[in-house]
Amino acid sequence: MNGIDENFDIQAYMTKGVENVVADALKATFKDPRETAFMLKFAAASKAASKKRREAEDAGEHIPPFLIASITSQCNLHCAGCYSRCNNATVDAAPVEQLTDAEWLRIFDEADELGISFILLAGGEPMLRRDIIEAAGKKPNILFPIFTNGTFIDKRYFELFDRCRNLIPIMSIEGEKEITDARRGKGVYDSLIRNMDEFSRRGLIFGASVTVTTQNIREVSSDAFLKKLSDRGCKAVVFVEFVPVTEEARELAPGDEERAYLRDEIARLRAEHPEMVYICFPGDEKSSGGCVAAGRGFFHINSHGGAEPCPFSPYSDVNIKNSSLREALHSPLFTALRSGDILLDDHEGGCVLYEKRAQVEALLAGRYNSKEAVSKRLSS
Repeated sequence: MNGIDENFDIQAYMTKGVENVVADALKATFKDPRETAFMLKFAAASKAASKKRREAEDAGEHIPPFLIASITSQCNLHCAGCYSRCNNATVDAAPVEQLTDAEWLRIFDEADELGISFILLAGGEPMLRRDIIEAAGKKPNILFPIFTNGTFIDKRYFELFDRCRNLIPIMSIEGEKEITDARRGKGVYDSLIRNMDEFSRRGLIFGASVTVTTQNIREVSSDAFLKKLSDRGCKAVVFVEFVPVTEEARELAPGDEERAYLRDEIARLRAEHPEMVYICFPGDEKSSGGCVAAGRGFFHINSHGGAEPCPFSPYSDVNIKNSSLREALHSPLFTALRSGDILLDDHEGGCVLYEKRAQVEALLAGRYNSKEAVSKRLSS
């Protein structure tokens, strides 16, 4: 392949995607006056952010609309096949060297200034860092989907979500009870259902995140399963393609046939069931001119401050502790990935950068001219 198509306007493509998400969110919340009022204000803020990114693009600088922030490495669950634990990015106890509350707040401020409209809070389990989530609630120009296992949502969090409508909990569920508990642990499904019912009782919106495999793809995209979520008040479903981190798990990764099926199902669901927002990650890379990681559409800050192309590609040559978000976006690794062929390469799993990790490691080796850089996660 010959690199990213220079005629493809990634900023226009991503801005259109943001507009679609906001429009779908307005449709999904139009019956709730408070949510509609917030979404209208956010729509105006998102439009202003898009203008900032367009102006930067015209000046020769690309700013993505999305950021993924893993605000902690700590998690209380041991989900089967978790890519984060396999990459040693998630642990049982909180490490002392992870970013402070003040450092994360500075990142949120810089993102707002750059025109980043969405920051996905992840982990580990992000609900373990309440102060950071409270700080995010004070940035109304940014929407913060919080990808959580749902086990730490308590009365204080329900009250916070009521005050700060830019915080949207996205609870992980794998399908029905049997398959959810098999992957996440006994009792997790029932805890999620209790949370959903309480969100509904309080009139608060929430979403669901579903890891899509070859085994559950039909179930989690079925009208029956999605209706159960909708009936409980779910307003967004994020389908995350399973990324195999071991050879034994490769058969669970959706292939071209499954991706095409999911793409067609999402298009149908959007047309027939506008009461929920449907998003697929990584999504259709062919229509977006290649993978949108490494700052094309989003990038990742890990809990230690390393700026990475994607959570599935845990490599970094710059740390946000001693650089700005803007500087991180211009890192040699990000620049090389955006200008080269890797993001366009064909691949079998859910993430081209994970599958082509040897090539990403080679880029780091070239940058540092060191074998250590090839095999080490550069987080400091």
